[in-house]
Amino acid sequence: MAGMDEQRELDTGTAGRSARREAERKRARREAAAPTRSGLLAFLLGTPPAQRRRLAEEQKWLTGGRGEELLAASLTKRCRGVRLLHDRRIPGRRTNIDHLAIAASGVYVIDAKRYRGKIEVRKPLFGSAKLWIAGRDRTKLVDGLARQVAMVTAALVQSDCEVVVHGCFCFLDPEGVLAESGLPAFKRLQIDGYALHSPRRLAKRLNEPGQLSPEQLDGLQAHLAQAFPPA
Repeated sequence: MAGMDEQRELDTGTAGRSARREAERKRARREAAAPTRSGLLAFLLGTPPAQRRRLAEEQKWLTGGRGEELLAASLTKRCRGVRLLHDRRIPGRRTNIDHLAIAASGVYVIDAKRYRGKIEVRKPLFGSAKLWIAGRDRTKLVDGLARQVAMVTAALVQSDCEVVVHGCFCFLDPEGVLAESGLPAFKRLQIDGYALHSPRRLAKRLNEPGQLSPEQLDGLQAHLAQAFPPA
C-alpha cells in the first residue's frame, strides 16, 4: 500500500510548462519595451524590427510548448503501459528534458520538435552526418540530445536494475492546415544512433516488448523523477 501511495504522489510534470513560462516572460519584456504610439503615427511607422523579433521569439516558445503538450497527450493515449515524465529540470543547467519514457525495452530521452520544412540526414563523403531541417543545418540539436542521454545514463547508475537509455527526436506536425512534420513517409531516419520519429512511430517503439517488469518501471520512474525534478 505504501508503494501505491508513493506512486500516486509522484509528480510526473506538466508538458510544455517551462516553454509557456518562457513565452510569458518574453511577452512581458516585449510589452514593456514597446514604444508608445497611437493613431496615425502607429499606422505609418508600423511595428519596429526589434519588436517583430521579440514577437517571433515569443511565438517560437509557444509553438514548442504546444508541441510538447500534444506529444504528451499522444503518448498517454497510445502507451498505456509506459511510465512517463514530462518537462524535467536538469540540476545545475538552464536546459530541460522534454519527456522521459520508461518502457519495457528501456528508458527513452525524447526531444520534441516542431518545425516546418523537410527533415533530412545528410551523409557527406567525409565527416559526420548532418541534420538538416528546412534547408538549415540543425546538427547542434543532436549534440544537445547526446548531453541529455549522458546525464540520464549517469543518473541511472545508482538504480536497482540495468537499463538501456535511448535518445530520440519526435517531430510533430507544425501549425496550419495540411501541414506535415517534414519526415519522409516511408524511410526511417536516424543520426548518431538517435532515431527521428513521428508521434505514431514513437508510440509503436515504446510499446515493443522488453525485459523490464511493471515493478521495475515504477522504480525507475520514481528514481528519475527525483533525479530530474519538474521544470
